[in-house]
Amino acid sequence: MTSTSPLTHFDGQGQAHMVDVAGKPATHRVAVATGRIEMLPSTLALVQQGHARKGDVLGIARVAAIQGAKRTSDLIPLCHPLAITRVGVECALEEAPTPAVICTATVETVGQTGVEMEALTAVQVGLLTIYDMCKAVEKGMVITGIRLLEKRG
Repeated sequence: MTSTSPLTHFDGQGQAHMVDVAGKPATHRVAVATGRIEMLPSTLALVQQGHARKGDVLGIARVAAIQGAKRTSDLIPLCHPLAITRVGVECALEEAPTPAVICTATVETVGQTGVEMEALTAVQVGLLTIYDMCKAVEKGMVITGIRLLEKRG
């Protein structure tokens, strides 16, 4: 029975289910997501200089973001496990108007469903890792602006 709801994760009886993508063609799919973590100028300086207690904040955040993308279906109950072909993560420092690290993730696959959840998860996990690594010097950091920038395929 097909759903009458615009929300695709519910069946005709309103029960949650994993969307059937079997009839969709496998295409090259790309998603780009971004977000930021705002912090004090002194915290940003520690990140930039690589002097955080726990090590290379941006390098570890990049690896964590990649791992987050790969584990999305373990975290989001109705996401399909995907064969991801590429995860690219960039972390940029912004000094003004508000000191922040901006994390952008690009995720690609060839498959029957998109990778936007993987890109969004990558960004969130990367930013949470930055928070974890810097919380000893600042607990008031704010993670904000997480959003999908692009979806193709």
